[in-house]
Amino acid sequence: MTTRAESAARTRRELLAAAGALLDEGGPEAVTLRAVGAAAGVSRGAPYGHFVDKGELLASVAIESWSALTAALRELQEDSRLAPVDRLRRSLHLLLDLARGRPHRYAIMFVAPERNPEALLGAAAETQDAFLDIVADVVGSADARRSAALLMASTHGVASMEANGQLDGEKWGTSAPELVDELIDLVGGRAS
Repeated sequence: MTTRAESAARTRRELLAAAGALLDEGGPEAVTLRAVGAAAGVSRGAPYGHFVDKGELLASVAIESWSALTAALRELQEDSRLAPVDRLRRSLHLLLDLARGRPHRYAIMFVAPERNPEALLGAAAETQDAFLDIVADVVGSADARRSAALLMASTHGVASMEANGQLDGEKWGTSAPELVDELIDLVGGRAS
């Protein structure tokens, strides 16, 4: 027999999945509590029992997205078949792939919500900690923070330029993945 708490948790997961799908398909404008409830197949009032408003719902999707990225990074870090520099390369390509494949989700991950911004920042910090561990395996602990900040900020900039049509391969003679690889080669070469 399903308890009330289990049922509520399942409904919340379904609402978050529906909100994420709507966000990925149509951007933040497509996400309303009513549309999320309909997409999740629950009553019109159900979303309001879990989220105060759209802002809280989107923040929850962003937090969940950071948590998923953290899990993927931890899995990469534990993959002993890959060299440390290859784990680093894959970790940054995960971030780039997220920005390219789910641009609306990626964008909300970098916007502090009005309500409870600490939760989003905490989820982002967990991802950053996982990334720091991967970077430290390449450059050492002493240089990990500076190198990780450079790599993450630069990859974010590359993703942003590409998303906004400002990384024209004809003009710059390169692509987003090539720039990320160049960054890794620069940082990895510094560690050698």
